[in-house]
Amino acid sequence: MLVRPYEESDQSRVIALWRDCGLTRPWNDPSKDIARKLNVQRELFLVGVVEGRLVATAMAGFDGHRGWINYLAVAPDHRAQGHASALMSHIEALLVEAGCPKINLQVRSSNAEAIEFYRRIGYAQDDVVSYGKRLIPDTPAA
Repeated sequence: MLVRPYEESDQSRVIALWRDCGLTRPWNDPSKDIARKLNVQRELFLVGVVEGRLVATAMAGFDGHRGWINYLAVAPDHRAQGHASALMSHIEALLVEAGCPKINLQVRSSNAEAIEFYRRIGYAQDDVVSYGKRLIPDTPAA
């Protein structure tokens, strides 16, 4: 798998992948999420390509205290081939290079496959409660 930075021409394929992987939600417009990311640390938005097909994504960030991972996705027919691990390794190396001491991420409690994946690659559940507050409401694109 070739790992490279996201390009604007990837948008429709990225959104389709996120939908195929069950990552989209009505309250998060994926087009707006992408546009926001391109304004902040766009170099930490990566895609994975196999034989010309976009099959994986990862969106990361670093706020000077913690790194964050969002939208790790691998096409269902390309799973169990090491693509997610390769993408995470790439992201982790970029974050270490930026001086990031720790990565945080959130996984929906119903996503047992993702929870097991993160455990396998060395992540552990922190004893925290996650809170959120929407500051700018999204209306999904039609």
